[in-house]
Amino acid sequence: MFLRKQKFEGLALESAFLWGARQTGKSTLLKMLYPHSYFIDLLLSDIYERFQRQPNLLREILPTLADNTMIIIDEIQRIPRLLNEVHWCITNKNTQFILSGSSPRNILRSGANLLGGRAIRHELYPLIYTEIPNFDLLKALNCGLLPRHYLSSNPKKLHSAYIGS
Repeated sequence: MFLRKQKFEGLALESAFLWGARQTGKSTLLKMLYPHSYFIDLLLSDIYERFQRQPNLLREILPTLADNTMIIIDEIQRIPRLLNEVHWCITNKNTQFILSGSSPRNILRSGANLLGGRAIRHELYPLIYTEIPNFDLLKALNCGLLPRHYLSSNPKKLHSAYIGS
């Protein structure tokens, strides 16, 4: 695992979006920085189906959480209409969220609620050399700086799959 330099400067009790390309390490970073948060992973089919059918379940979770528990929703672009519930929770219950995903275009195209000033925008980019122990420039040039690609013994196949998708 890499020790990312990403900081959420000035976040305090504000909510935030964390956008970044696939496989940059958004989920890993958030789990490491906020181990006591309530983590909703929309890649899990059962979780996705529940929130897709009933976005209001988000409000029903709030009373079960300890005060000031941050809620992280990973892959938020999968259910753009969930942002209305997030908006309500921020405004009415002072709930703090970090909403991560790789495609804000899906949300923009859907016309969904972008939380108008209620969430600070952050980006996570591929690795930087100071995050890589024993950094190897030639390896970085040949493998790329996505964590999995940099560590791969066969990065060409990963690049092909990544770009092809």
